[in-house]
Amino acid sequence: MASTFKPEQARVPPALQLPSPPITKFKIGLCQLSVTADKERNIIHARAAIEEAAEKGAKLVVLPEIWNSPYSNDSFPIYAEDIDAGPDASPSTAMLSEAARLLKITIVGGSIPERSGDKLYNTCCVFDADGKLNAKHRKIHLFDIDIPGKITFKESQTLTAGETPTVVDTEVGRIGIGICYDIRFQELAMLYAARGAHLICYPGAFNMTTGPLHWELLQRARSMHVFFWVKLFNCSTSRSFD
Repeated sequence: MASTFKPEQARVPPALQLPSPPITKFKIGLCQLSVTADKERNIIHARAAIEEAAEKGAKLVVLPEIWNSPYSNDSFPIYAEDIDAGPDASPSTAMLSEAARLLKITIVGGSIPERSGDKLYNTCCVFDADGKLNAKHRKIHLFDIDIPGKITFKESQTLTAGETPTVVDTEVGRIGIGICYDIRFQELAMLYAARGAHLICYPGAFNMTTGPLHWELLQRARSMHVFFWVKLFNCSTSRSFD
């Protein structure tokens, strides 16, 4: 008797009907930032980049990974913010909320170190044009790497992995959120495509050792599962998508 089990189908959740996007043409502002050890300066710089993108007509602005802090395990506990505790405890997300509200844009806020109880996460916040926190994605796949003679870095020494995929409906369409190394795992993109995502955003801070293949090869592979995708590569650019 032939088996009815189809493993290729078992890996993919039942697809939802793709919703009609709210708008069919809009600009995306991709902001790449030079991070310093001064958090206040980083926040001011990020806000200036967001405002520049909005002035150029961007309706969706995307920041990079860990934009308010140096990217190191020593820095994550120091720069971490309690996002759920409100604006006083999280000046970085307070700025994103205010900028989104005043500029009437959607912001995929890259990511910042988040403190929740006794755990730290690498977290991306999405704000709508009213400044409301629409979604919060905690990086699921932590970047632990050891290439002899080139690079050794283990996020898991300080960060905790998120557990939940994130799909959010915004003013510009349905967006699936990943962070940097999340792009390495195709199941996440497949799930987002099945959940009707018009766009997947992967804010990243890849290094120059492993980065190039992720920027090109994996991004092309992921684009097979969605209509189009975004990468944080150019500084302060705006692009128009049909």
